[in-house]
Amino acid sequence: MAQIAPEPIILAGEGWDDYALIDSGHGRKLERFGPYRFIRPEPQALWSPRLDEDGSEWDAHGEFVPGSDEDGGGRWYFDQPVPDEGWPIGWRDVRFTAQCTPFRHLGFFPDMAPVWDWMGGTLAQTPREDSTTLNLFGYTGVGTLALSEYGLVTHVDASKKSVAQAKANAQLSGLADRPVRWLVDDAAKFAAREVRRQKRYDGIILDPPKFGRGPDGEVWRLEEHLPGLISSCRKLVDDDSQFLFLTVYAVRMSSLAIAGLLAEYFADLPGVIEHGDLAVREEGDGARLLPTAIFARWRSR
Repeated sequence: MAQIAPEPIILAGEGWDDYALIDSGHGRKLERFGPYRFIRPEPQALWSPRLDEDGSEWDAHGEFVPGSDEDGGGRWYFDQPVPDEGWPIGWRDVRFTAQCTPFRHLGFFPDMAPVWDWMGGTLAQTPREDSTTLNLFGYTGVGTLALSEYGLVTHVDASKKSVAQAKANAQLSGLADRPVRWLVDDAAKFAAREVRRQKRYDGIILDPPKFGRGPDGEVWRLEEHLPGLISSCRKLVDDDSQFLFLTVYAVRMSSLAIAGLLAEYFADLPGVIEHGDLAVREEGDGARLLPTAIFARWRSR
């Protein structure tokens, strides 16, 4: 039966043609998104920049400067023109629009690339024509489109704007005919309804925020509501399922803590529960790994 692996692991993403972590340090990071470069806050970059002693000479089109409130806020400042409507970039065969959002993100999370690779490889090991996966908090759909190569994906996000962008990304990729259900819904309520419908999935990925609101004003608080959601997700998988992958950002929590949560609900299934850090590797000589999130995953084999 599934037990927690004794050692944490690192899932490290490398840059690709349309993305790179150029440098990091002193609480900031310099990244390239297609032809544009941006500086964003990164509290875990405790070291000094490699390419400039203090980062003051970083050449960037824009920078997101956080507000004084620890829980959010801030704004973008631009030194060079950047398209307001965004610009197309890609990962593998998925094309999508990168854009400077008010939440400091640019429409996708590059550190998720090794996660998409891992899930795709897991599904490919035992291919099934009727394979089904569930993407909760699916955001703009890059992971959904990557998974849709292997079968039907149910994409759920509470933001109507994010789901609309995900559909637009499918069109941009030429993948609009892929088997995807696009749903604007509260993730926890949807999962509970799927349990009552006695649905099952071969794989589940969930990337919950620290705090959020559903389409009808439902309040989500990670520490309060995550156990109930994991309980529902456990009822949506069985011995023939292949994985559940949970990522958590911006919380004072250990990966061992969320692995322990999975162990409580998944201990009766075969396989193993693993945990650790997501990270992105800088490009160039002396490249370092920048940790970005913690994760825990159950895999059946």
